[in-house]
Amino acid sequence: MKTFIIAEAGVNHNGSIELARKMIDVAVEAGADAIKFQTFKAEKVVSRYAPKAEYQKKTTTADESQLEMIKKLELGVDAHRELIAHCRQKNIQFLSSPFDLESIDLLNELGLDIFKTPSGEITNLPYLRKIGALKKEIILSTGMADLGEIEDAIDVLMEAGTKLKNITVLHCNTEYPTPMQDVNLTAMETIALKFCVRVGYSDHTLGIEIPIAAVALGAIVIEKHFTLDKNMKGPDHRASLEQDELKTMVNAIRNIEKTLGNGIKKPSPSELKNMVIARKSIVAARDIRKGEAFTEENLTIKRPGTGISPMRWDEVIGQRARKDYNIDELISW
Repeated sequence: MKTFIIAEAGVNHNGSIELARKMIDVAVEAGADAIKFQTFKAEKVVSRYAPKAEYQKKTTTADESQLEMIKKLELGVDAHRELIAHCRQKNIQFLSSPFDLESIDLLNELGLDIFKTPSGEITNLPYLRKIGALKKEIILSTGMADLGEIEDAIDVLMEAGTKLKNITVLHCNTEYPTPMQDVNLTAMETIALKFCVRVGYSDHTLGIEIPIAAVALGAIVIEKHFTLDKNMKGPDHRASLEQDELKTMVNAIRNIEKTLGNGIKKPSPSELKNMVIARKSIVAARDIRKGEAFTEENLTIKRPGTGISPMRWDEVIGQRARKDYNIDELISW
């Protein structure tokens, strides 16, 4: 199965439509399946008293509030339409995570087929009900959540009208960047077994190793932040991939997809030719005369593997030679 790779632009466009368009081009060049933005009205999402996250304090102006910070990063309706049109032209899927109820309506009106919910909304009952009622494909991020909260969210979505088969659950850690010891990648497998859902992974670690590993463990969706320049001002740039890194990650994931195979253990076409070279046969340990009995003393096992398999050793021992054999000659029936 092909992994659905989401290049997460997030708010790394810094509120600029031109930067956002460039990010679409970069995602296309990297080979991503989709590019995802964030849709919100700052005043609907953050109160004027909401503090910044610790990583945001380190990567943005210290004296501005969270509301002031994200207000600069809004994309308006016209910007959404322009970016959707650019994605269509470039043949990449446009996605955006809505952070408030009005934004859900906007994205639905714009015709999105997949709704990606942010981790912070997993305990937002009205939000989940509204998205669930759309009966569309849902990708549910689960950062900061435990199994009970994931179960509650899935139940709300299904009660609102979304079918379980249309829900993909992403394991996630919301720390930017996520310490390696906090990734807990096998929790993704736990989620799959517990809820019988498709699973994926939304990554906030530095580098590309973890999303690649997630694909090997069964992730069918990978989401990874990227930026045009890690040194740009903004909350998420430093924990994001640059263009070359994004492309390397996508290529590595595509290679991993090829390696997973069908689960049936048998020789591959490429290695069939190696059997005769690497495997062994029963051969004469010394010269053997016609009529002489085969014994453990006059037989041995050596390459190549074109003769009688050593797995038939017990059948050969005790039989008599039907011809003369020179040392190292393959024994025949």
